[in-house]
Amino acid sequence: MNDAQTAVTHPELGVFERARTELTDGQVLEHDWYEGRALIANEELELMLETSDPDSARALLPVIATAVGALPTLSRIASDAVVGRFGDQPPTPEELEEAATDLRVVTVAARMDGTVVLHFEDTCGEHFLEGYWPAVVLDSAFEVLDITVEA
Repeated sequence: MNDAQTAVTHPELGVFERARTELTDGQVLEHDWYEGRALIANEELELMLETSDPDSARALLPVIATAVGALPTLSRIASDAVVGRFGDQPPTPEELEEAATDLRVVTVAARMDGTVVLHFEDTCGEHFLEGYWPAVVLDSAFEVLDITVEA
């Protein structure tokens, strides 16, 4: 299949294409997910559909669109969960507010099981070591299932 046959499009979120990486020797690696970008609240987000099948990617479009539409709420739920998981004591309202400001969603990924993963960037560099970021897995009802630190 060519790129035009495998790309999927959402009316508001745009085009998603199979993710590819070009190596320095010119070889191109095709990944097992689709990627797109969208400007949401003046911030560019990476959007991922975690499948290599175009029909499955189309099936994930409503999942990612719902998550992006609820992003202000989901971002706060997720940042609160991160602070709760990695803090030494129950977080104060001030700590939750600070984390909501400092942790910015940079990637939203929809998985075939209906879960959504929000990947954060630590914009101030005070919460996570350089090169590490928190990721929060939400179920289809947007309840927190897991919180990880990724590199």
